[in-house]
Amino acid sequence: MIIRRRLTVGVGILLATLTAGLGTALPAAADETPTKASPKVELVLDVSGSMRTRDIDGQSRMTAAKQAFNEVLDAVPEQVQLGIRTLGADYPGDDRKVGCKDTKQLYPVGPLDRVEAKTAVATLAPTGWTPIGPALLGAADDLEGGDSTRRIVLISDGEDTCGPLDPCEVARDIAARGIHLVIDTLGLVPNAKIREQLTCIAEATGGTYTAVQHTDELSGRVKQLVGRAAEPVVTPVATEGADSCSAAPQLKAGLYTDREKIGEHRWYRVDVLPGQELRASVTVSADRAVNNDYGVLLRAVTVHGREIVRGSESGTGRTDAISSGLRYPKPEQDGTDSEDKPAAETVCLQLSNSFSAPASVKTSPGMPVELTVDVVDAPDDAADAAAFGLGRGWWLLGVLVLTGLIAGLLFGWISRWRIAVWRTN
Repeated sequence: MIIRRRLTVGVGILLATLTAGLGTALPAAADETPTKASPKVELVLDVSGSMRTRDIDGQSRMTAAKQAFNEVLDAVPEQVQLGIRTLGADYPGDDRKVGCKDTKQLYPVGPLDRVEAKTAVATLAPTGWTPIGPALLGAADDLEGGDSTRRIVLISDGEDTCGPLDPCEVARDIAARGIHLVIDTLGLVPNAKIREQLTCIAEATGGTYTAVQHTDELSGRVKQLVGRAAEPVVTPVATEGADSCSAAPQLKAGLYTDREKIGEHRWYRVDVLPGQELRASVTVSADRAVNNDYGVLLRAVTVHGREIVRGSESGTGRTDAISSGLRYPKPEQDGTDSEDKPAAETVCLQLSNSFSAPASVKTSPGMPVELTVDVVDAPDDAADAAAFGLGRGWWLLGVLVLTGLIAGLLFGWISRWRIAVWRTN
């Protein structure tokens, strides 16, 4: 009995010791686990005097923006660090120099206190100028640091009134920093000039422009953009195409960004093994005023200059981005010793554009380019696809042709038989 009791006490002490040890060890292990950086978003709100205009659902633009902000703040995902910056909120005077500096951070980027943020927004009243360029520069600085995804959402009802600092050029400069910061814009007025400027700002960084005329549209779109920041995305890799294939960067499967000037050619290289298929697509954003009628060409070429396949697309000024793509299946090599490693073929990708623009339009930096490269196992009918460009569709076409031929012969035979019977009667 005594032995059993001592054994029970000993086991209890051992379990208590192990529990205490685990209790101190587990937090340490948890601390060592790397955590993913929280995405950062800053909402930039135009609080200029024109926001007093009452044309959104019977209320002022400012009232609609505040209502939308309250709904957005309630829906911000927990992992998102959010901040708010204003432009034109404080200076009501006529001194342009002072008015064009009127931008400040209303709520710092960080973990969101919804009550505090809503209180800050409630104090806003339409006041002054529209310094969009300075506000974007300030927002970019607010989001500096770390390697998390970053997004600026600009809500405005007018053009920038603080030239010559062009907000579109500011956006291009931000994009040229290579910090992968996206700017999305929302316009509260369906005006062509406003749309052109806000579209240019967004496209310069790979963002989007949206025209909104109702409160629910505004809150819904901002919620969507803030939520998109929290979603895992593939971070594009900055690359720089060359003026020839021999000097081109070697790319693997992935998403890449570059810039291409009007009328320029850019070259990239990809290795493709026998039995693999190269899939490449490119999007060029017209982030500045260009002439109508333009096109994009993506070619796959051998290192000796022979064209393998091409993909092209043209536009007429009705879109802000134009895309094209291609596929190249490399057949398996016949008669190769199984012990020999098949040699990869270097495929040269040439990107060309036929944009043109007035002489007043700046050519530098080049237009934003997004290039997607993927190398996958080629389909079983790779040879047929390469020869005819139809894949399995070739067989379907053959069946349809054969069916049509048989149907025609049967119809002709039946018609002749009916005529013969009619004549005999």
